[in-house]
Amino acid sequence: MNISLAKERIAASDAASHEEAVGDAIARALADLGVTTVFGVISIHNMPILDAIGRQGRIRFVPARGEAGAMNMADAYARVSRSLGVCITSTGTAAGNAAGSQVEALTAGSPVLHITTQVDREFADRDRAAIHDVPRQPDMLKAVSKAYLRIWEPAAAIDTLLVAVRQALSAPSGPVALEIPVDVQRLNVRRRDVGKLEFPRVVPDPSELDALAARVRQARGPLLWLGGGSRGAAAAALELIDRGFGAVTSTNGRAVVPEGHPRNLGAFNMSRDAEAIYARSDLMIVIGSRLRGNETKNNRMALPPLVQVDADPQQAGRNYPVEQFICGDASLVLEGLLARVPKKLDTDAAFLADIAPARGQSEAALRDNLGPYAALADTLSRRVSGNGHPWVRDVTISNSTFGNRYVRLAAPHLGVHALGGGIGQGIAMGIGAAMAGIAAKTITLLGDGGSQLMLGELATAVEMEANMVFVLMNDQGYGVIRNIQDAQYGGRKVFSNILTPDFSLICKAVGLPHEKVKRIEDVDAALDRAIAVRGPCLIEIDMVAIGPFRQSFAGPPAGAAGGRT
Repeated sequence: MNISLAKERIAASDAASHEEAVGDAIARALADLGVTTVFGVISIHNMPILDAIGRQGRIRFVPARGEAGAMNMADAYARVSRSLGVCITSTGTAAGNAAGSQVEALTAGSPVLHITTQVDREFADRDRAAIHDVPRQPDMLKAVSKAYLRIWEPAAAIDTLLVAVRQALSAPSGPVALEIPVDVQRLNVRRRDVGKLEFPRVVPDPSELDALAARVRQARGPLLWLGGGSRGAAAAALELIDRGFGAVTSTNGRAVVPEGHPRNLGAFNMSRDAEAIYARSDLMIVIGSRLRGNETKNNRMALPPLVQVDADPQQAGRNYPVEQFICGDASLVLEGLLARVPKKLDTDAAFLADIAPARGQSEAALRDNLGPYAALADTLSRRVSGNGHPWVRDVTISNSTFGNRYVRLAAPHLGVHALGGGIGQGIAMGIGAAMAGIAAKTITLLGDGGSQLMLGELATAVEMEANMVFVLMNDQGYGVIRNIQDAQYGGRKVFSNILTPDFSLICKAVGLPHEKVKRIEDVDAALDRAIAVRGPCLIEIDMVAIGPFRQSFAGPPAGAAGGRT
């Protein structure tokens, strides 16, 4: 053989050994970045990536029964694991199926990477009616994403992936959509290491911190309003509380300061007792919160003079006028403030002492309205806070009354709920939370109406042996809608008494252990048994047998946004 020809063949063989398909490269890069779990639905357009994940064996794939469920799982996984959630879908309708759930991730600011696909590049965006082609798919993805990217060329695949991951995880975090045409997934690219990603933090202006410190030193009744954006600043927030601040939280900011702290109102942010505390405050620093309408009486609740802290400059004064806005990472702002104020602030001692009674009175009033379900709320709160169970909630009457406020969390990342108010996401979110590796079982609160949207995902929970308990509140229909119809529509029950399936038969069909509770005093023992079971199980609370709440919950005020339960 010609020596030069032999050398050329050896060189070509050597080059080939350093190449791999883009699908393999994506799977390898995700694992190298620390991704251990991916959620999705396999299809012909994402097979190159999922086949690589299967062959490489470094990432656990959770096969959801629908893309909406997969996205909810990735979202909840990201919140509980405090890491990147990854969802893989196919193109067209499949990507569209995930869109509603991605709206929830966008609302919550969850760092989710949505890897979806596209038809071959020669047909993409040309409306040529290729199978699974949706000409305006990028427009849809842009509408529900923090950012949208597409990989056009194999050589750019890994760098584009890294940009997408960095954007998803950088403050303010959120879901990022990454489109990869199926023909690109099959092409070869040179194998490479991804290295370590750097995430620049939003550094606050020192002069703004100086000005804030001056205000704090003069305040006699300072409060922190802690939102979801403050979850990474728990240590600094607690230090400020110990120095002389009080605290109140959004639902998404619960347990940033321990829920049992005597200076923490928790998420009882609209009670009369909380408003009385606000009236005595002369400074409220809002950390990583949008002061959402459902927690501020549609922004009509009177608040103290406000200073707002957010990593997103576009949030400045969005819902309330503020006297000062500081753009910066929550931890950096609070740590900078701690460095500028005394170890003990000159706070009114009576103001601080009155916070614990205010919370206690708010809790007592709420508990009194629960009637027989006060015992359930007490049981769940004791177990969730005492044993560190992740606490996941769908939009139900039970969550709106006691789940969002009364049941105390052990840590901020252990609370997951449908922040955007859409029903039917709880089953999938519970599965995602359960896959995050927390030792204590995930407890997921559901309603019978909402659960019917994702019954198929119960099979996913069983297949994956998810470490979880579903607590399903069954009142045989859309309970809150019926209450609203009683309060505002003359009692006409239009479309709210839907057919409710026999959940015991559904559970039997997929091999999910099931127990029905018809007496509220039996809840404790049923929960004990459910927690002891290996893998998932479902406790069904028969609300028809147990009876109504003491006070009917009729949703938000007339004219405000609402949902079904």
